[in-house]
Amino acid sequence: MRKFLSFVLWALLCCCWTTQAEIFTSISQMTDLIYTEKELVQSLNEYIKAEESKLSAIKSWANKLHALTRMSTSDPEGYLAHPVNAYKLMKRLNTEWSELETLVLQNPSEGFISNMSIHRQFFPDEEDEKGAAKALMRLQDTYQLDSEAFSKGKLPGIHSNVMLTVEDCFDMGKTAYNDADYYHSVLWMQQSLKQLDAEEETEVAKGDILDYLSYSVYQMGDLPRAIELTRRLIPATRGQEETCVILRACLPSSSELNQEDYPPPSEEPIQLGTYTRPKDHLPERDVYEALCRGEGLGMNDVRRSRLYCRYQDRNRNPRLLLKPIKEEDEWDSPRIVRYLDVLSHEETERIKQLAKPRLARATVRDPKTGVLTTANYRVSKSAWLEEEDDPVIARVNQRIEDLTGLEVDTAELLQVANYGVGGQYEPHYDSQAPFDKNPDGNRLATFLNYKDEPDAFKRLGTGNRVATFLNYMSDVEAGGATSSLTLEQLSGRERGRQCFGTIFKSGEGDYRTRHAACPVLVGSKWVSNKWIHERGQEFRRPCGLTEVDRS
Repeated sequence: MRKFLSFVLWALLCCCWTTQAEIFTSISQMTDLIYTEKELVQSLNEYIKAEESKLSAIKSWANKLHALTRMSTSDPEGYLAHPVNAYKLMKRLNTEWSELETLVLQNPSEGFISNMSIHRQFFPDEEDEKGAAKALMRLQDTYQLDSEAFSKGKLPGIHSNVMLTVEDCFDMGKTAYNDADYYHSVLWMQQSLKQLDAEEETEVAKGDILDYLSYSVYQMGDLPRAIELTRRLIPATRGQEETCVILRACLPSSSELNQEDYPPPSEEPIQLGTYTRPKDHLPERDVYEALCRGEGLGMNDVRRSRLYCRYQDRNRNPRLLLKPIKEEDEWDSPRIVRYLDVLSHEETERIKQLAKPRLARATVRDPKTGVLTTANYRVSKSAWLEEEDDPVIARVNQRIEDLTGLEVDTAELLQVANYGVGGQYEPHYDSQAPFDKNPDGNRLATFLNYKDEPDAFKRLGTGNRVATFLNYMSDVEAGGATSSLTLEQLSGRERGRQCFGTIFKSGEGDYRTRHAACPVLVGSKWVSNKWIHERGQEFRRPCGLTEVDRS
């Protein structure tokens, strides 16, 4: 019985843990915390009022008794000679002081503590704070923003009074330092030091900042500057004799430094670009981030002249005759088209309303184990909606079928995604990786990077993804665009736009469809997508004569 109860307790703890973890990956779910915090502030104010009322009553008692005892102690016998005074003394000590004791022992904090305990289970945890900090660093890298820009709220396209304190910058640096990310640790510790030197009030010790900064600079290979920072650290640790002795023992003198190997430290302040960011797992990182900044786009006048816009009724489809859809060519090869105003505001809001309670951390499939898992290169939460959930889902599916001319009965469910702080999805393919053979066919659409998974969609029994229909369901102030790496193309992020792209008619993937969701800099990004598969398209989109035929 005891083992069973232990198991139940463990299961409940696991459930509580999963409900609060990874909140930072969805802006929509983070909005609930705003209202939670508001309710806690109201509860805190009620507690303060109760404490003030209690202290006011006690103070009134103290003032009254102070005057009374001053008079009674001046002539005790004369005071007690009056029978009323004697009675009132007996009454005070027997009854009224007991009432005062009860008042003093009252605990107005119980309501606040109870409210805190209820809400605490939904609080973000340490991993959320760490994830949000890393998101700021990701935005810093992608959009080439220095730490001061974040600290002063100077983000592209938005003016804000939100600022980071010395403590905030210091904690950012510690997060990077604890992950052995000395590149970002240097940037944030330097910003923390800069604000401290500007006499910003803080409880962070200058010695602590210099300690982290000097070691991080040393790890970046800048020994002269690390030595100079360590020398600055010695006065900052005044009173800590043991620390100073160790530091002096470790510091080489100026004569011991080989000037050829170690030039004097630069007098330039440390800033973005002072040190080179270490390479990571993504070989096309520089291209990807440049595209997200709108640099190096491949659109030119010749290509633009081949792009057209039109009203589309899809071969006089009855549902499109009276209200044809606005269609624009976004790219000619591979063909990507954009539709305008396919979903109404009411429909997008209803879809978001349905998805919000079901949002869960978006996953990717581990190519080695085949197990779905979370990954830092995909930061969002998603939900899957069926036609049975609401009539609006059935209408959206039918509309997608009308516009694309493709069968959606074999498509995947409508996926709805909301991106979190710095939410992104690094370069990937939606379909099974190009030219990986799959006996059951390929997807016509875009989703995960299945480069090492020739049988990624075998369990679905509907072939590969052959097309992706993507709905933008919110306006994003900055960042969050969709970039196509091979095409050097950037898609918009405005609400009401829909994009549609396909792979080759043979079912083979197209390397040119490799794309990414750029990190969201400012705003809440909502998208939904429909991945359409090969099966059911035999007569709607028959195979071409060559492996790379699209027409």
